Amino acid sequence: MAFRSTEATIADGVSMRMVQLINTQDVGELAIIKSLLDGNRIAYVIHGEHMSSLYPGVPFFLSRVMVDVSDQARAEVLLSRLRLSIREASA
Repeated sequence: MAFRSTEATIADGVSMRMVQLINTQDVGELAIIKSLLDGNRIAYVIHGEHMSSLYPGVPFFLSRVMVDVSDQARAEVLLSRLRLSIREASA
């Protein structure tokens, strides 16, 4: 994954250094990721959240999930656990 970062300002004017966590085109996968991050109180920003639903199947309309650099490691562990549990359930 390419490292991308950006600055984002969230509630109360708090500035965060955001890094890319994952790209996805699947609206269902995005909903699960958002729920996982919300449930673990990890702030995130999604670039292009609704573009993939406007143009389904077009590979260059991806939703890019960004998290604060301080939450990146924890978010990556959560996503890896999610992928593992999906893999085990489908096997």
